[in-house]
Amino acid sequence: MDHAATTPVHPAVAEAMLPYLGERFGNPSSVYTEGREARRAVEEARAKAAGALGADPSEIFFTSGGTEADNLAIIGVARALRDRGDHVITTAVEHHAVLEPCHFLEREGYRVTYLPVDGSGLVDPDEVRRAITPRTILVSVMHANNEVGTIQPVEEIAAVCREAGVYFHCDAVQTVGALEVNVDRLGVDLLSVSAHKLYGPKGVGCLYVRRGTEIESILLGGGQERSMRSGTENVAGIVGFGVAMELAGAEWRRRSEHVKSLRDRLIEGVLESIPRVRLNGHPERRLPNNANFIFDFIEGEAICLRLDFLGIAASTGSACSSERGEASHVLLALGIPPQKAHGSLRLTLGRENTEEDVDYLLENLPKVVEDLRALSPLA
Repeated sequence: MDHAATTPVHPAVAEAMLPYLGERFGNPSSVYTEGREARRAVEEARAKAAGALGADPSEIFFTSGGTEADNLAIIGVARALRDRGDHVITTAVEHHAVLEPCHFLEREGYRVTYLPVDGSGLVDPDEVRRAITPRTILVSVMHANNEVGTIQPVEEIAAVCREAGVYFHCDAVQTVGALEVNVDRLGVDLLSVSAHKLYGPKGVGCLYVRRGTEIESILLGGGQERSMRSGTENVAGIVGFGVAMELAGAEWRRRSEHVKSLRDRLIEGVLESIPRVRLNGHPERRLPNNANFIFDFIEGEAICLRLDFLGIAASTGSACSSERGEASHVLLALGIPPQKAHGSLRLTLGRENTEEDVDYLLENLPKVVEDLRALSPLA
């Protein structure tokens, strides 16, 4: 129950990748037959990714994943427009793959505004409008939060940016495959996607760059990806990503309905069976698979370890925050005190989860919480 961290590779994706891990080993930059076969596979995958997003294939640039896509969007635009401005706007609840490039830009002399969110994790489009200055060159707001699941008003923010003549980047790593993601409907100029969040392989993703958007490469070398992203292409990964995107475009509604029914059952069961628990994130504008709770008096990490013994995979927040051992910056931005923020549990469902899985969790989680509270001096 931690599909926000990663997802299992879809069988059709694995099947499509296999030939490119063996006999079809060519380098796409080579001119002979094996190279041309690899190039054809890469371009077919590009078309599939573009089709799923409502984009043109020329607007898709393959990367090593969502982190590189976010870095390329933020640093690449900032460098391209340095002579026109030095101000970037983002939010306090972004993924570290957005926040860290922003911190990097600050060290390079740029100014960054980190907009606050309300108690449910929503950013106000009017706050974006008020923050824009004549020196603003980029706004970056995620489509949906990876920890609490809150879906941002991206279309409204995009309209504000368009009116001001400012580029708008959106990290859609958590939403492609879970929601309908159409770049024209959203109104974004740049959009990041990662394969392993939508039943594709790890180590591959893409950045959508609307035609005409000014951006500089941040990775220099042999000039692959039309000089946007140098480095020999991960052909097998790209092929798998293309299939995963094609499936996501065709199946997102069915997947969403399936996990939403399980999520609602899970949330209702947890809130009814366990005292002193809070649901984090927006109650309605949230990812269909996301349930994030805070349990008073105990540590979320301890809950995760107990659940792991029972065969249940869960997390206390993003995998990145869990590694750092810090209170979630997202929960702190929601106004939750650090002591309480350490008691968070994130459960995110996937296409293979069943009602039996949810029932098994609901049978065991109350006892886990009760046992840990019995050991807590705070309870």
